[in-house]
Amino acid sequence: MRPAGSAAVLERRRERAIELLREGWLPVDVAHKLGVDRRSVRRWRAAFERDGRNGLEAKTVSGRPPKLGPRERAALERYLLKGALEAGYSTDLWTCPRVRELIAREFTVEYHVDHIGRLLRSLGWTPQKPIRRARERDEERIQGWVRTVWPRVKKTRNA
Repeated sequence: MRPAGSAAVLERRRERAIELLREGWLPVDVAHKLGVDRRSVRRWRAAFERDGRNGLEAKTVSGRPPKLGPRERAALERYLLKGALEAGYSTDLWTCPRVRELIAREFTVEYHVDHIGRLLRSLGWTPQKPIRRARERDEERIQGWVRTVWPRVKKTRNA
């Protein structure tokens, strides 16, 4: 497991360990001072002796490459911005299963539906819940009621 800290912080710690070893410190004492395992200090010394300064450089953490690259992610966002109706759905609501189908159809990449939310968050999208209102709703009449009737029926605090 990679220790906490940026690459520069990790490299500086390794360089400090080599400095202390050159000053005559024992690996176990260096490890105690820097808060690392003694085997790490020995491994850093071996890397430094083998490769010099390059042996102390932090390595990039590879991990599994993403299924969608930067271009595909940008294209996915363009599809999402066009709306679900444009993509052929009956309502303009994006759901994780719908986004999963879109990705499978447009990019021939399979995602588990539970991962779609993480993918959307990484694109800056957040879950939204549509406001449910009756189609027959008359906003003008509602505002009139709020201005005239509501003040009369609203309970007021006794002074």
